[in-house]
Amino acid sequence: MRLLPTCYRCFAAMLTAGLAVLPAARAQQNQPHIGYIYPAGGRQGTTFEVVVGGQNLNGVTNIFVTGTGAQATIIEQKRTLTQKEAKDLREQMEQLQDKKQAAADAKSAGKSGTNTTQRVTFTPDDAKLLVEIRRKLAKFGRRPANPAIGEFVTLQITLAPTAATGLREIRLATERGLSNPLVFCVGQLPEFSKPEAKTDEEIRYRNEPRGAVPMTEMNITLPAIVNGQILPGGVDRYHFPARRGQQLVVVASARQLIPYLADAVPGWFQATMAIFDAHGHELDYADHYRFQPDPVLYCEIPKDGDYVVEIHDSLYRGREDFVYRLALGELPFITGIFPLGCQTGQTVTVTLRGGNLPVTQLTFDAKDKPPGTYPIVVRTAEWISNVMPFTVDELPECFDKEPNNNPETAQHVTLPIIINGHINPPGDVNVFRFDGHAGQQLVAEVRARRLNSPLD
Repeated sequence: MRLLPTCYRCFAAMLTAGLAVLPAARAQQNQPHIGYIYPAGGRQGTTFEVVVGGQNLNGVTNIFVTGTGAQATIIEQKRTLTQKEAKDLREQMEQLQDKKQAAADAKSAGKSGTNTTQRVTFTPDDAKLLVEIRRKLAKFGRRPANPAIGEFVTLQITLAPTAATGLREIRLATERGLSNPLVFCVGQLPEFSKPEAKTDEEIRYRNEPRGAVPMTEMNITLPAIVNGQILPGGVDRYHFPARRGQQLVVVASARQLIPYLADAVPGWFQATMAIFDAHGHELDYADHYRFQPDPVLYCEIPKDGDYVVEIHDSLYRGREDFVYRLALGELPFITGIFPLGCQTGQTVTVTLRGGNLPVTQLTFDAKDKPPGTYPIVVRTAEWISNVMPFTVDELPECFDKEPNNNPETAQHVTLPIIINGHINPPGDVNVFRFDGHAGQQLVAEVRARRLNSPLD
C-alpha cells in the first residue's frame, strides 16, 4: 500500500467532502426564502392583503400560519421567468411581429390596388399583447435591485374575531420546499398602513442607486397600530391629536419582526423615534429600550394639541424589508416588577411599575407550577401589555433587608438561598454574609438582565 503525503491526503479528503456538499449547497441555494412581510400584522376580525417579498418563491402551493383563527390564500404571484418561458415568449413575439408586418403589407397593397388573396388584420388585442410580452422580456435577464427580495407573492389574510393576539409565524410552501418563518402579529387596535413601498414593478428592477424618498406624512387617531416601510433616506411622520395629561406610550417593532438582514450594513434596521409638538419642539427621543434594540417612548402630553411621531433608520438607510409596526396610545407598559421570582409551591404578591397600568399589584400562585420562567402581563379592554418574565425555582428565597450597605451591617443568609433585592437609590450596595467551610465550592449567580431588569 502506498501512503500519500499528509498534505495530499488532506486535499483528497477535502475534495471528497466538497463534492458531497455541493449538491446540498446547491439545493439550499434554491430553497424558498422570505425576506419580509408587509404589513407584518393585522387586527382581529379583519380581512386584508399582505405582500411577501423573497427569493425562489415560484410556485407557492400553500401558506402556513401558526396558531388558530388565521386563514391565508394566494391572490397573485410575481416571479421571474424561466428560460423555457422566455424562449416561448420570444417565439410568440416574433409571430406577432410577423403578423403586424403582414397586416401593414396587406394594407399597403390594398391602397395601391394590388389584389390580395388573404386579408391579415393586426387587432388592438394583438398590439396590447405584444407590448406586454416586450415588457416581460425586457425585465428578463436583469437582476432585481435586491435579489433576496426580488420575487413577490400577494396574500389575503382573514383573522377571526377570536384569533389570539400576539406573535405568529408565516411560512410559504413551494415545490422546492418550505420557506423560513417570519413574524406576523395579531392585534386588537385599529390599524393604519402606508401604501406598499413598490407600486411600479419596473422600479423593483432598477440597478442604479436610488435617491432619498420624500418624507411621508399621515394623520392617525389614537390608539392605533401603524404599519410602515422605510426606503433610502425615508422619514415617516404620523400626526395625531392628544390631550394634556395623557400618558402616551409608543412601542416600535422592527428588529423583533426581522432580526437580521444578510446583505444590509449593519445587518439590521435600527429604528429611531421622536415625538414633536405642533411647533416642532422635540419632547422625547429613543433609539432603543434599555438593552433591547427596538425603541420605546413614554411621554406625558403637556397640553391639548396636535403631535407628531417620527421614525427613520439611524443611518437613513432603507429598502422594502425595513418593515416596522408602531403601537401608539395610552397603552399599559410594564417597566419593572418585584420580586423577579419565587419558590415553587408558594404564593407571592408581585409589585408592578410602569405606565397606564390597570393594577399595581397582582398575585402569582406557584403552588402547582414546576421550576421555570413564566410571563407576567396586564390587560386592558384594548391592549395586552409587554411581557415581563417571572422565574420559579426550588431553592428557598428571601428579600434583602436594609441596612446592609457594608460588611458591618451585612445581612446574614443561610446557603443555599435565592435573594430578591433592589439596588436603590443610585449607589446602593447590598452586602450579605454566610457561614462557609474549607473546601466548599460556591457559585454566586446574578439573574437581572435575563429577567428584563435594567441592572448591569
